[in-house]
Amino acid sequence: MRSADTSTLAQAPQAESAQDAHLTLWALYEQHYRGFDDVAGELEWDPLLLSIRRKLEQDFEQTLRARIPQFPAPGNFAEDFFGFVADFDGASLSGHVQRKATKEQVCQLLRHRTVYHLKESDHTTWLIPRLSDRVKAAVMELQFDEYGAGDPQRLHAHLFRRGIEDSGLDSEYGAYINEAPLEILEENNAMSLFGLNRRLRAASLGFLAAFETTSSAPSRRMAAGLQRLGFPASMVEYYTEHVEADAVHEQLAVRTICGAFLEEEPQLHDDVYFGAWTSMDLEARYAARMLKEWAA
Repeated sequence: MRSADTSTLAQAPQAESAQDAHLTLWALYEQHYRGFDDVAGELEWDPLLLSIRRKLEQDFEQTLRARIPQFPAPGNFAEDFFGFVADFDGASLSGHVQRKATKEQVCQLLRHRTVYHLKESDHTTWLIPRLSDRVKAAVMELQFDEYGAGDPQRLHAHLFRRGIEDSGLDSEYGAYINEAPLEILEENNAMSLFGLNRRLRAASLGFLAAFETTSSAPSRRMAAGLQRLGFPASMVEYYTEHVEADAVHEQLAVRTICGAFLEEEPQLHDDVYFGAWTSMDLEARYAARMLKEWAA
């Protein structure tokens, strides 16, 4: 992309690994976020780059859909959804951070988290023009909190950036992308896949609902672990901010956002669960990888 000459991309070879494919997809998605200083802005909509992105997206979506279990039948959505999330059985990192993790392990975890948290919630914003007024207003209520309630110093991404800096890590956007394992790239690419494709708007809302529903208690454990290891107060504050905020957001995301959305578009019921499963499954895959690596 740096050369701005995409004429040879039609003959580009296949990615040699899933890691390469997802790093490529991440770079293509970044053209729709902040872009790159050394890549021409006009390439955001280059037809050949978009065709490569589309093929990578198709392969990725097929992989994600192959992993899904049977979803609850339509019924009492909020009750069923909370039960679906509670029944999920996957590895978790927050308990390890709270009780056993070393400072080196937590720094590695934080470096990986920068890939998402320095642009926290931005993928959800892609949804807003694609929703009805009722659902749009509810999403905006949640996003208003995520973006600091009008105070740029309180943006969740800014709170994370400040904590990272105070922890002695690099807060530059994308600084640690070359360290990101496949599972982190998949997690971030799933958010962009759902957010940038209108047909997957229900999956994006389901991802949001599961993400918020599974955030409050882990954030409390993360904060305790950071305090145990002597991380700066600003890093701890990022997680304590999410303990209360996400306890509220989970109700908003499940009942007011997804519940209202499915009243209007009930045919997208399974796509909401597809997004929710993807959120939990990808996080569990990352947790399992890191716990195995740290135990070696």
